[in-house]
Amino acid sequence: MRRFLTAAAVVFALIALGSSSAVAGGDNALPAGHKDKNVCTKSTSPTTAGCDAKVVTLADGVTPFATPGPTGYGPSDLQSAYTIPASSANPTVAIVDAYANPNVVSDLAAYRSQYGIPCSGCLTVVNQNGGTSPLPAGDTGWGQEIDLDVDMVSAICPNCHILLVEANSNSFADLGAAVNRAAIMGAVAISNSYGTSGEFNGETSYDSYYNHSGIAVTASSGDSGYGVEFPAADGNVVAVGGTSLSPASNARGWSESAWNGAGSGCSAYFGAPSWQTSAFDTGCSTRAEADVSAVADPNTGVAVYDSYGSSGGANWYVFGGTSVASPIIASVFALSGRTTGYPATFLYGNPGALYDVTSGSNGNCVRRHGWRTSGSPQLCTARTGWDGPTGLGTPNGIGAF
Repeated sequence: MRRFLTAAAVVFALIALGSSSAVAGGDNALPAGHKDKNVCTKSTSPTTAGCDAKVVTLADGVTPFATPGPTGYGPSDLQSAYTIPASSANPTVAIVDAYANPNVVSDLAAYRSQYGIPCSGCLTVVNQNGGTSPLPAGDTGWGQEIDLDVDMVSAICPNCHILLVEANSNSFADLGAAVNRAAIMGAVAISNSYGTSGEFNGETSYDSYYNHSGIAVTASSGDSGYGVEFPAADGNVVAVGGTSLSPASNARGWSESAWNGAGSGCSAYFGAPSWQTSAFDTGCSTRAEADVSAVADPNTGVAVYDSYGSSGGANWYVFGGTSVASPIIASVFALSGRTTGYPATFLYGNPGALYDVTSGSNGNCVRRHGWRTSGSPQLCTARTGWDGPTGLGTPNGIGAF
């Protein structure tokens, strides 16, 4: 039976949850001494992926910070931070993840009802073959990733239809088949919030799965700081980096800096795409990661509703990781209505329409040799214009997309 979210489900969840309001994300709303942890096991094989989601924990670094109401940034915060326009358009944004979350329908209903986002058949869940059953085996970590992804699409593009394609496993053969399925089923944007632990020889053999002209295929840049992961390394995708996002007393009302966990660097295997020209001074002769970015720091994280990973009924969590940023950017592309060719070209054609992120770093990419240095600091340190951790910047409306 096809799983989809109906207006009735939203009403039921609203009654069950009440109407408590969200509190903006940031350190002040988080417990003293808080930490964060990965929710998926990191990939140990070069042909498998781990999700790029991090959940805020208590000071022990193990126990998730779970609350009965939302704590992190909600839809109005993200729409304000990124100047997202209201839109009645309802394009399809696809989410590709491994395994299944059997509670995703009711969890999404709870999230949307909390924020007053109506829904009528807004979610469709299929396997990598396009069937509604059997769905893959459940997995708690990937299940939380799934909830995070569908919540972020709802936050940025409330009227978008969400197509969740659950791959049989976290192998690139299965994840790639799921990406192809999403393309066949009419998605205008496909978000991939996962990657490898570094690049691997042979990754280019999986390029065809992520090469879909006319569709915005986004991929998280990683959560381990300076370094490159696949599929973000693929020049045919939009590699999405990460920022720390905080309220500010400036004209925008927000400030951003590069998140120290965002991935970046030069690909060892993929050539530079034609739109990544020398004018952007990436410091790479090959594909440079990232292209664009959005909030990813767990310390300034987003609110996510997840009952599958919960054990006590306090089902609101604060999440970070570039897993947050990828579906945000996919949703902005969907809102723009411009996904012809390879949509990254629009970003490089109009970088001035983005919020430029000019501070922060994700590691050390410069080597010292006595009195000399080598390397390209822009690969790990934010600056005016393109840099590795944040790419060209973050959304300022849809003009650059």
